[in-house]
Amino acid sequence: MSENKRFCLDLSLNDLILWCKDSGVPTYRADQIYSWLSHGVFDTAEMTNLPNSLKKKFDEDFVCKGMHIEHEFISKIDGTCKLVYSLFDGHIIETVIMRYKTGISVCISSQAGCKMGCKFCASAHAGFGRSLTSGEMLGQIVLSQRHINERIHSVVVMGIGEPFDNYDNLIGFFKLANDENGLNLGARHITVSTCGVVPKLIEFTELRSQINLSVSLHAPNDALRKEIMPIANVYGIKQLVEACKDYAKKTGRRITFEYSLFNGVNDSLAMADELVNLLRGVHCHINLIAANEFDGSPFRRSTIRNVEAFRKQLQAKGMNVTLRREMGTDIMAACGQLRRGIEQKETQND
Repeated sequence: MSENKRFCLDLSLNDLILWCKDSGVPTYRADQIYSWLSHGVFDTAEMTNLPNSLKKKFDEDFVCKGMHIEHEFISKIDGTCKLVYSLFDGHIIETVIMRYKTGISVCISSQAGCKMGCKFCASAHAGFGRSLTSGEMLGQIVLSQRHINERIHSVVVMGIGEPFDNYDNLIGFFKLANDENGLNLGARHITVSTCGVVPKLIEFTELRSQINLSVSLHAPNDALRKEIMPIANVYGIKQLVEACKDYAKKTGRRITFEYSLFNGVNDSLAMADELVNLLRGVHCHINLIAANEFDGSPFRRSTIRNVEAFRKQLQAKGMNVTLRREMGTDIMAACGQLRRGIEQKETQND
């Protein structure tokens, strides 16, 4: 973080208590500061119940203006809101706020960019900046809540980046988000998505967490998966599925397998049958996705006819399957699309 100072949202309540003690400040001030931060207030000038001397000291010791909303886009179709956040070092990330009948969900980023190189993903084509801190992940939630002035019901770590490539900060984020003195977001209201970093998936399993797990699969065999997802060259599909089985067994949680459908690539009925054979016996459901398109991508989304045929084939073979509802298509709400476009424009203007 800037000048070796920590971002204020990276601080737990215990961190703040220790800081108060070291600074000769009454420890009840830690609760006051933590409450402000948990409500998305980072500017000490707005912390009205703190003395000016304490505000000055806090500003000196921590980064308090480490992220702000750079752009906002609201879908005219369904009200989905995409926020583009600028971080202290100039990196930008995306957060998407979606409204469902069950409540408001937010999709957050775990990295500024992504190293995984999936050929169908806009994030991969935008390059990699750095991993986010736990507080920068949390900040996307509390700032979004403050921005819309509504409580966020659930969180998915499915935005830009591979969460398990930023594992330690991810686990730190879970602890901050779960803290009953802070955001107080229950584990079952959080979902994390991975493209299949198997060693970290195994490590995550051993936590016995109630956080929901989603795995980006997108192919039913190694040959095709290696073509579209470089991670498959390191961790084979059978190795990944075995790790998923172990996760489901040890946690009792059902896994979601994400499967984007690309026209003429992975959407045949034969591939649907392969997928059934691969996942049979795994406590899971399959979330089919009408693939997102972007300039420069070699893939095109499946036709409505093929999507429906694929879904029906899975259901006929006894699989639990859903078709993801598309949201915010008019504002490029899919992860990485907007960041990529903004950075391209900034490069052209330099």
